[in-house]
Amino acid sequence: MRSRKNRGRAPLAAMDQINVTPLLDLTFLLLIAFMITMPLMEYGTSINPPEMNSDKLPDVDFKSITITKQGTIMLDKDAVSREELPGKLAAVKADNPKVQLLLRSDGERSYAEVMELMALIRRSGFADVTLVTQAEKSPK
Repeated sequence: MRSRKNRGRAPLAAMDQINVTPLLDLTFLLLIAFMITMPLMEYGTSINPPEMNSDKLPDVDFKSITITKQGTIMLDKDAVSREELPGKLAAVKADNPKVQLLLRSDGERSYAEVMELMALIRRSGFADVTLVTQAEKSPK
């Protein structure tokens, strides 16, 4: 006689394969999403710097100071006032003395305003500031 437990049921078979297709689909989807969004996250503030030939920018140990078209000063992605900037830069210098500063400014901001900001940066303890520009368009 059969026992009541096994009546009408098929025996359970062990699974010896794992379907990885959905896992690969998800992996490729995430890879594509990160490839698209990472360049946008690098410089979140939209500015149009002047054109000029320049050296390659550093990949590590840098902070970015940006003057937007409207005149807002940004330290990395945070808006700061002219009064707050020296204190924040002094804290950055204390945390990492080897950090480099990149100064980005919209092309419509005046030269005097950029030089005033550079003087403020120098008074904060940074002797070397890199000005970020766009690469010149090659003549046709």
